[in-house]
Parts: sequence; C-alpha cells; structure tokens
Amino acid sequence: MSSLATSRRTAERTATSPGRSQSGPAPSRQARNNVAGWGFAAPFLAFFLVFLVWPILYGLYMSLTGKSLTGANSNLIGLANYAEALADADMWRSLGNTLYFTVISTVPLVIVALVMAALLNVGLPAQWLWRLSYFAPYLLASTVVSLFFTWMYNPQLGLINDFLVKIGLPKVAWLNDPNVAMWAIVIATLWWTVGFNFLLYLAAMQNIPHQHYEAASLDGAGAWRQFFSITLPQLAPTTVMIVLLQILASLKIFDQVYQMTAGGPSGSTRPVVQYIFETGFTGYRLGYSAAVSYIFFGLIVIVSIMQFVITRRRSA
Repeated sequence: MSSLATSRRTAERTATSPGRSQSGPAPSRQARNNVAGWGFAAPFLAFFLVFLVWPILYGLYMSLTGKSLTGANSNLIGLANYAEALADADMWRSLGNTLYFTVISTVPLVIVALVMAALLNVGLPAQWLWRLSYFAPYLLASTVVSLFFTWMYNPQLGLINDFLVKIGLPKVAWLNDPNVAMWAIVIATLWWTVGFNFLLYLAAMQNIPHQHYEAASLDGAGAWRQFFSITLPQLAPTTVMIVLLQILASLKIFDQVYQMTAGGPSGSTRPVVQYIFETGFTGYRLGYSAAVSYIFFGLIVIVSIMQFVITRRRSA
C-alpha cells in the first residue's frame, strides 16, 4: 500500500510541476524547427523579393516619374504619365491589336486542339508518332518559327504563294498587307502552340471512365452522340482552363510579331507589349512605358477576375 501511495504522489507532482507540457515538443525544439523552416524558405523568399516584389514596387514608383533611359528627369510627376497614356491614340491602337489577336487566335487554338485530341483518342495506329508530330512544334524557339514562316510567306519564293499559283489563285502579300498580316501571324501561332492545348485535351479525354461509353453504346448512342453527350460535358473544366491560359498567353504576345513584321505594316500588328518596349528603349521614356505597362497589367487582372467569377458560377 505504501509503494502504491508513493507512486501516486510522484505522478501528481509530475503532472502539476511547472514548465512541463503534456503535449507538443519542448519550446527549444519548436524554436529549432521554426529556424530550420525559415532557413529552407529563405532562398525562395530572397529570389521572390528581389526578382518579383521589388521590380513591381520600383516599376510602380517609376511610372509616377518622368524617368528617362538616360537617367534624366527622375522627379515625381504624379499621374501625368497615366493621363497621357489614356489619351494616347497609339497606345489604344496597340491595345486594340492585342485584343484582336487574342480573339481571333483563342478560338482556333481551342477548337483545333480539341479536334486533334479527339482524332487521336479514337485509337489511331502509331499513336506515339501522332503525339510527337502534334507536340514537336511547341518545343521550337520563337525565332525558329518566325524565320520558318517568314520564308513560307515570302511573296516571290514562299511555298504558300507557290501553291496558290498552282491551283489558280493570286499571290497574297501575307506580311505586307494590313488586312492579312495579323491572320498570317495567327496561323503561325496556331501551328506553333496548339500542341500544348492538344496534350491537355488528350489527357482529359483519357481520364473519362470507359463505362460511360459502354453504357451509351448499349442504349444505342452512336459516336457523334457520345462525343456531344459524354465527351464535351466531361471536358468542360479542361476547356475553361485552356481558354483562360490561352487568353493570358495571347494578351502577352510579342516574340513572333516583332520577328515577323516588327509591328507593321503601318502598325497594324503592333501589340501593346511592343509599344511598351519601343516607348521605353527606343523613345527613352521609361516612366511613361512603365505607366502603360501597369495599365495593361490592370487589364489582365480584370480579365482574370472575370474568368474566375464565371468559372465559380459554373461550378456552383
């Protein structure tokens, strides 16, 4: 009995003794874990602050100044750059070209990718070859694609005009006609980037349970009926994601336009990113180009929020 009472008193003293915790690690161990966690996160945080947060804040400050590439006139001028940009016809025209390219390129990049994935998903032989041929152009550099299509569009030596002449059609000034140049860039962009959307659609199609198609076949549904009643509804989330990614990518177009037409002819293909580049590094107006870039950034944020709201409503 005495030993039982002694052990009970010892347990009570242990439970009520100060500085001891019934759960969780000791404070020193918790502190070491916190230090180790911050140590692992420190490299990322350093790069994040130096290469993302600081440029954003400094660019916003610079847009409020008259800073030049030569270093002159770095004084604050308030919202004067923004007021000038909103009244700049060249800026609005470049922004209109960007929106026009986004509209006419997003639709075929989604539809063609869907058709390509559907054709491959039916079980064509040598699927690895089809996948490679569809996706390989996406791996090319923009300079290679631009040079390739520049030669293809050559009015005198290009293969496209040569083919048109052989079938009895007149030659087309693909990159020199303001009414055609943007469509020529869209065709090049379609050939170059559709492979990425194709892979997303193909992966989504292959994740659709096969039992759905078997049940539809037993009910007498044909291939077209299965596609429109099963495949397309199941691909709705993927389609929304592809449209969102494609719009954001098209709004930032610069490389192929600058390399194929340099914004011409007569500024008909110049996107807003090229206008920002030329204003800052050719016109030496860094402060004004920063203001235009933040107006464009605001447009991208608005588009992203609108698409996010639409997606939430559809999924609700």
